[in-house]
Amino acid sequence: MINDIIWYRTLCKHEGVQTLQRGMNYRLNPYYSVILMSQRNNAPYSDRVLNDWITIEYEWHDEPRSKDIDDPKIIDKPQYTKTWALTQNWLFIQAVEQYKRWNRSPEKVKVYEKILSWVWSFKWFFNLIDYRLHNDWKRNSFVFVLQLSEAQDTQNKNTHINLEHTRLIPSEVKREVWRRDWWKCVLCQSSNNLHFDHDLPFSKWWTSLTSKNIRLLCMKCNFKKSDKIE
Repeated sequence: MINDIIWYRTLCKHEGVQTLQRGMNYRLNPYYSVILMSQRNNAPYSDRVLNDWITIEYEWHDEPRSKDIDDPKIIDKPQYTKTWALTQNWLFIQAVEQYKRWNRSPEKVKVYEKILSWVWSFKWFFNLIDYRLHNDWKRNSFVFVLQLSEAQDTQNKNTHINLEHTRLIPSEVKREVWRRDWWKCVLCQSSNNLHFDHDLPFSKWWTSLTSKNIRLLCMKCNFKKSDKIE
């Protein structure tokens, strides 16, 4: 479900790994790739949601710091690893090229966003549709463009959402609501299976852009509410 709240260990368990140390994970699952994004003030990369609220720009990741690399921010990311395999960045670029040039289906990418140090939000599945070169006078890097996918179950093609009625809740709103609602469902006080919920549904043309219309609900209360205005 969009805007699920998830702990880091649970995130890793869902993806079948002990830990996720990379932000970009090409085909972590046979059906999709995974990226970890952050829009926090101290985030090392410039990830952002565009003004249409369904498109993400995701900055490719640096070469790891080492004894030979004092500042990863001033070197171009290599295309190949030391074993001559494509790096994660270039695997994503290759996927975009296959989509644009060879008319293949866009790569499905499962996006998680860090809200607080221990709190993540599952933003749903996105289509990897483009990339662009970015030069900051220090090095060349790339920015990937992902757009919210209508197909929200990679193994069940009958599961879709209505993009016209869907908007991503801004990160700063999620952080504010998380603290305001004391990490619990506002209806039953449960702290399990929480979601960021529209108090008045977005499908009724209410906004995601302020905390006034967003609240924490557990899965049980969210399903009871459905799409009805209480």
